[in-house]
Amino acid sequence: MAGIEITNLKKSYEVEKREVPVLTGVNLKIPEKQITVILGRSGCGKTTLLRLTGGLEAADSGQIRYDGAHRTAFVFQEPRLMPWLTVRQNILFGLRGRERRENGAAADEIIRTVGLEGFETAYPSQLSGGMQQRNALARALAYRPSFIMMDEPFAALDYFTREQMQRELLRVQKTESCSILFVTHSIDEALLLGNRIVVLEKGKVKREYVPGEHGEERNLLDDRFIRLKREIIADLNEAGRG
Repeated sequence: MAGIEITNLKKSYEVEKREVPVLTGVNLKIPEKQITVILGRSGCGKTTLLRLTGGLEAADSGQIRYDGAHRTAFVFQEPRLMPWLTVRQNILFGLRGRERRENGAAADEIIRTVGLEGFETAYPSQLSGGMQQRNALARALAYRPSFIMMDEPFAALDYFTREQMQRELLRVQKTESCSILFVTHSIDEALLLGNRIVVLEKGKVKREYVPGEHGEERNLLDDRFIRLKREIIADLNEAGRG
């Protein structure tokens, strides 16, 4: 198994002295060097699954198995950049000693990869929202992770910037052969980005879709994607009635 294998993963939280189950037995295989999208209604457990898989929280029970040694990096909805650091300094932030020295030279290449050349010495307040998210993605890439965990990273952006960032992510993923686990509530975004789409319902995997490999830019008005979107909408509507 290359990537991540999740078996019978369960997680609950205590809310007002009562236990609320969020994940109720997730079974999932996440391949490497692809974009796997987690899709579902609000409260279905998408972010919880991401945080458990990335090691930010511990599961109540179940297993998460990586293929050998692994490093995970996160990109959140908010860029979470250090406002007193420049673009380049934010990219290297969190790396230590030898790792910082070794990746220092690579930072310039990462800056070119995410399209921030010419802004190396700019501060977050001098960047647009899209550029700040590019900086956050560059920081994740500098860590050389085996998986990048992305929690609705473009949700706060305007439509046009979001569309641009989606194209940029596909380009970076292809260039770097990244392994990405991507959470979204947008069906269109899932169809544009995902090699695989995993629909969550009531804390479990309801269904998986395989839109295909990324070759030419996907046209969501093609009959195949229209059919896929209708199937996914039907799944989510059924979950809402349950």
